[in-house]
Amino acid sequence: MSTCAQHDSRGETRAWGLLALAVTGEIAGVLALRASDGFARLLPSLAAVLAFGVALVVVSRVMKVLPVSVAYPVWAGGGTAGVALLGMGVLGETPSVARAVGVALIVLGVVLINRDRVAAGGC
Repeated sequence: MSTCAQHDSRGETRAWGLLALAVTGEIAGVLALRASDGFARLLPSLAAVLAFGVALVVVSRVMKVLPVSVAYPVWAGGGTAGVALLGMGVLGETPSVARAVGVALIVLGVVLINRDRVAAGGC
């Protein structure tokens, strides 16, 4: 098992880029899942499975470099916030103060987790 000390800053930078890709895959999977009509439509269903599969593979690679306590919350929180924002902004779901506060709290939580990691000298 690799440790944080074994990875250079370039590897960590690459991991963050891959984590952004994993978040994007998660969001794409959810949007395709919605379009699949409960897996009744073939192409959106296949797109959902493919996007989720790519997201899982990529985030598993990220976890070789970044701690799971950072990588998973960023992945899950980023996907959740992204889907919520797209739902309200693009898909016509009703925006509300409560939803906006919820998204802000997710983002704040991810920022605090990462800030704590950096402050503690983690990778």
